[in-house]
Amino acid sequence: MAVSVYGLYFVVTLFLGSFFGSVFMLGPFLPLMLLSPAWYRYITDRIVATWLTLPVSLLELVFGVKVVITGDGFIPGERSVIVMNHRTRLDWMFLWCCLLRYSYLRLEKICLKAALKAVPGFGWAMQVACFVFIQRRWDTDKKHLENMLDYFCDIREPLQLLLFPEGTDLTENTRSKSDAFAAENSLPKFEYVLHPRTTGFTFIVEKLRKGDNLDAVHDITVAYPKNIPQTERHLILGLFPREIHFHVRRYPVASLPSSSSDLEAWCRERWAEKEARLRSNIHDMCDRPHHAGGRTSEAGERLRVIPPGGMSCADAVFHCPLLGHRHTTTKDKITEPSIFILKSHQEKKPAVASKHHVQSLQSRKYTR
Repeated sequence: MAVSVYGLYFVVTLFLGSFFGSVFMLGPFLPLMLLSPAWYRYITDRIVATWLTLPVSLLELVFGVKVVITGDGFIPGERSVIVMNHRTRLDWMFLWCCLLRYSYLRLEKICLKAALKAVPGFGWAMQVACFVFIQRRWDTDKKHLENMLDYFCDIREPLQLLLFPEGTDLTENTRSKSDAFAAENSLPKFEYVLHPRTTGFTFIVEKLRKGDNLDAVHDITVAYPKNIPQTERHLILGLFPREIHFHVRRYPVASLPSSSSDLEAWCRERWAEKEARLRSNIHDMCDRPHHAGGRTSEAGERLRVIPPGGMSCADAVFHCPLLGHRHTTTKDKITEPSIFILKSHQEKKPAVASKHHVQSLQSRKYTR
């Protein structure tokens, strides 16, 4: 297939933005890392988070990607571990569309392959943002993870750490390896997810919980019902996802098991739920349109269509980390299954929200 002008524009724009942003916006603050680590973290996190609004804007405003979010609400500013199935190599970037509206992008740190930190521009910014780079070898990664988590606990800076327990994205090759692991351990074979590696997850949760730097675990299931951009090459070819679906489940830290073995079992249970949800709902996502009055999924959930957080993509970008903060209490969350669909230029009428959620949105304050 031929290279797409739109795909090339997207990739080149992000590369140039990250390259020159790292040199001219982040570079001058590097000496501050030695003089005042707290101010260095404060400033650089907000600069990086502001840049993260660029790919979100391009995906939604330029390329028309629709984002659908169901399940529990995020509590902005909450300290959490985010676990998500790894459907493509780009899931971490697409998640920014969700976090931009319902959390703080400046809090997100991602566990990524160590090779990515050497990529010019992107890798430099990720290192400054304090992303966690792993070798995917536990004997090597354990000490590095321990040092990073101790650092976050020591500076008392809240974080939302994104982790992919599967360790790699879903392909025919990785699925076959997952099936072999399942056969060896008398586990069921999965079609839509891979069996998770639970060692790193349990270590991170226990470390953050011990350091009193964890409020909840967010379990996110991602799906691409229309088309799947498996790698960066698909973006260059212009094969952007038409829709991205996120299902969010929030588990307060008090509800998590206390022992390592129980945490591992808890994580495996969540992945079994992901497999069941994707198996039952993926055809429903692809075949049925979303109506403003809501619809019922095959799983029996009543899903309502409402504007995300009352903000369009442009509004969400305007409320970026350098312009203001969103003040939200722990009570400001969605307690019923809801579905958020980003408004596009084709929509004529505003969507209808539930009475409970309207009251929840009215309680939010936005300041510049």
